[in-house]
Formats: sequence, structure tokens, C-alpha cells
Amino acid sequence: MNKTSDYKLTIVIPVYNEEENIFNLEKRISGYILNNAHFKSCALFVNDGSTDNGMEFIKQVCERNSDFYYLNFETNRGLSAAIKAGIDYTFSPYVGYIDADLQTDPDDFALLSPHVTENALVMGIRVNRKDSFVKSISSKIANSFRRFMTKDGVEDTGCPLKIIDINYAKRLPLFTGMHRFLPALILLQNGKIKQVPVRHYPRTAGESKFNLSNRLIGPLMDTFAYRWMKKRYINYKVESSNL
Repeated sequence: MNKTSDYKLTIVIPVYNEEENIFNLEKRISGYILNNAHFKSCALFVNDGSTDNGMEFIKQVCERNSDFYYLNFETNRGLSAAIKAGIDYTFSPYVGYIDADLQTDPDDFALLSPHVTENALVMGIRVNRKDSFVKSISSKIANSFRRFMTKDGVEDTGCPLKIIDINYAKRLPLFTGMHRFLPALILLQNGKIKQVPVRHYPRTAGESKFNLSNRLIGPLMDTFAYRWMKKRYINYKVESSNL
């Protein structure tokens, strides 16, 4: 257990070289926590081996915000590892996820939270997306192929605004690319999923970490790995015990 056990929702924020967004993140996340959250919430920054001043800025915002915490990786391990670490260190009933680029709005967690008690995963669907042409096309191709292969019925699996029941989140397997398959991995546990429309904004600071290779080629290859795992996934429920 750690300090996150004092909250009902822990919002995990993976950070890699986002120094230009940290203080804006502080403002937006604290605004949600203090003014709009439906239940007691905290923020957990996961610094994924940033090489800029991001970690120094994260420490500053955590010092002046009592509901802000951080994890600091020794080296860059990737988005999936950062999300999984956030989950592993979370002991609140629910764990949220949002990207540090603020292309989604922390206030929209208020649109997801009313549905958490009936669903293992509540996730956003980005409307009126503000992506570049290349990013938009590659995402549509990858999403269509993933949806065909996984049969998860999810419209926008890449939306970085999600709330997961911690009992389901703790059972997620760790592998590179895991973040692209969160809905499908929840369905493997027979969990229910709710999709909710949320706002989307253009990036106003920092640089995207994604390109054609890791947005299109990587996800397509990972989909075959998911299909392999799906056939071998172990899922059980204990009926009774005397422990």
C-alpha cells in the first residue's frame, strides 16, 4: 500500500520529454481534482526517463500540490511500461490514464466517472479530432485492422482518457504495445466496457513521440501477438476458499 490508497481515483500521467507541458498539466489536473472530480482523486506522474527538465518540473509541482505524486524511471522504457508502472503503484479502487500532451481534457474524466461502477473500463472516444493528415490516416488504418482482429468493438482504442477498475487493471499483462490493447485485454477478463465521447485538441507545446512506424507498423505487428495470446490466455474465478 502507499498514499494512493487514500483516494478513490489515481490518474496516471506518463511523461517523456514534455517539459513545456508540465506546468499547464499542473493547472489543468489540479483544476479537475479540486473543482470537478466526482470523488477524491490524485495524480501520479510517471517520468519515463526524460532527458529534458521534465523531472525537475514534476518535483516542483508535486511539492506544491498535496494530491500530486510521481514515479521516476532510471531509463526510458516506453508508454506501455509507464502505464503499467502507474497501475502497479496504484492502490485506489480506480486508476485513470491521460497523456501529458493535453490533447484530451482532464475535466472530461467527469464524463467517464459516472459509469465506473457498472464497467471495468470506461474510455473516451475523441470527437472532432485535431490530428495531422498523416496521423489521422495511420490511426484509422491501425484502428480498423485492430478492431477486425480483436473483435473488441471499440471505436477509438488510442484515446488517452480512460478509467479502469483496479482489480482488472492489476491483471493486465505487461508487454510493449500493451496500451494499444487495453479494451481487448479487459474483454479477455470478461469485463464490461463503456465508450463516452470526449473533446480533442491540437498539441500546443512539445513534440509528438509518434511517427508512421510506431503508429502504424508497430500496432499492426502487435495485433498478431495479441491474437496469439488470446488463444492462450488463462482466466479463472475462485468459487470458494478457506484461506
